[in-house]
Amino acid sequence: MFALTALTNLTNPTKEKTVNESHNDLIDNPTPRCPVALVLDTSGSMSGQPIEQLNAGIQLFIDEVKRDDLARWSVDLAVYTAGGSADRIQSFIGVEQIAGFSPLDASGGTPLGQATRMALDDLEARKKSYRDAGVPYYQPWLVLISDGAPDYGWQDAANRASALSAQRKLVSLPIGVQGADLDVLSQFSSKPAVVLDGLKFRELFQWLSASMARVSASTSSDASVQLPSMDSWGSV
Repeated sequence: MFALTALTNLTNPTKEKTVNESHNDLIDNPTPRCPVALVLDTSGSMSGQPIEQLNAGIQLFIDEVKRDDLARWSVDLAVYTAGGSADRIQSFIGVEQIAGFSPLDASGGTPLGQATRMALDDLEARKKSYRDAGVPYYQPWLVLISDGAPDYGWQDAANRASALSAQRKLVSLPIGVQGADLDVLSQFSSKPAVVLDGLKFRELFQWLSASMARVSASTSSDASVQLPSMDSWGSV
């Protein structure tokens, strides 16, 4: 049986940033996996209603995925923030193991490149864990949400994510909140950034959970999956 583990909001930078570092879950649960890395802009400009709606959306995503009989065992989630510093809030963990979520705060600058680089490194390590354990996996997802532009030093991370996306080794989904530099965010994928309609974070994360349900229900980890329409929350 899995031990319940909580996602934690690390307001203390010296606090431990990872939970359940071992990969015993891959032995206990050999279900094909879909790793999802959330890279979230939590800079000062996200204060107020944006960060409140983002927090509500993340909680909704966890709840919705856990309600799906297949996705709850398939989706592995990791969370990274870019708010003053780049932090790994949660290492990859099965959604079924998540007991709760502590809301994120907004402050500081936007080291989005550093957070993305961390997420891409962790995705590679997670895929190796899958291979070592003989667990099949679906195409990984990188979901990047920002309302501005990254601080300096982001180009290499953007190029890396875009190249993986072009090679169909990664679903890279940059999402721009009002005020975002869409030209810059689009460089993190082989496809244009998606514009969030207002603050429809709940609709965005409902779409993401529905997408995970479809991926988890696909007959093969190599199969193409028709995702739901984004019309309820975003546009290109």
